[in-house]
Amino acid sequence: MKIAVINFSGNVGKTTVARHLLLPRMPGARVISIESINADQDQDPQEHVIRGRQFAELQEYLQVVEDVVVDIGASNVEELLALMRRYRGSHEDFDYFIVPTVPAGKQQQDTIATLAELSRIGILSEKVRIVFNMVEDGSDIQRVFDPVLAFVSSSPVARISLECRLGSNEIYGRINGSGADLSALATDPADYKALIAAATDSTERLALAQRLATRRLASGVVPELNACFVALRLNENASAPEAKPKQTRARAVP
Repeated sequence: MKIAVINFSGNVGKTTVARHLLLPRMPGARVISIESINADQDQDPQEHVIRGRQFAELQEYLQVVEDVVVDIGASNVEELLALMRRYRGSHEDFDYFIVPTVPAGKQQQDTIATLAELSRIGILSEKVRIVFNMVEDGSDIQRVFDPVLAFVSSSPVARISLECRLGSNEIYGRINGSGADLSALATDPADYKALIAAATDSTERLALAQRLATRRLASGVVPELNACFVALRLNENASAPEAKPKQTRARAVP
């Protein structure tokens, strides 16, 4: 399976979706990060970085791999989509386009623009999915994401499941750049309470306490990631029924 994670906007969680939602649930897959500026020196060994201008190289690479997640940095989206139009039919190299979005108004408008552009290129709605990210507990997703839902309701350019939602969680910041697997962290069998009680050094106790906190956070977030991945319904027959958002007032494409 070949998936592009894309949005004109930054700060919507594209890397979280690529590394922590998709990659662990696609055995044998790897991440390609397309970003003009990448200052991360502690890069995940599963991640291969190319530059946004190397589109021909990306196409060639997609022909010889089975499973890959392409994380497209916001600074490269416009250029990559322009190249996709130039290389007619190149969008067909991807099985799905995942578009993360967050509650902030600007990011939702950028999400709408992204969905509209994908449709203009000729990408079918059944190949486009939306991940509702950074959703606060107890929030009304229909209300919070009304602009995006209204646009998709009036212009069916993507498949939507309101169950494909992720909350804010500090675990992503804790493990950023480490390559850690959240499922492994969640099932870490260490008895940290006993280890903390036995430790004689305060620095060691603090490190063990941090590991315990990380495990607890991971244990809470893994079921959410699992549920969201199931809700994406990847590899499902395109003719299968889908959940439709509540009819809301349409929004114009910016």
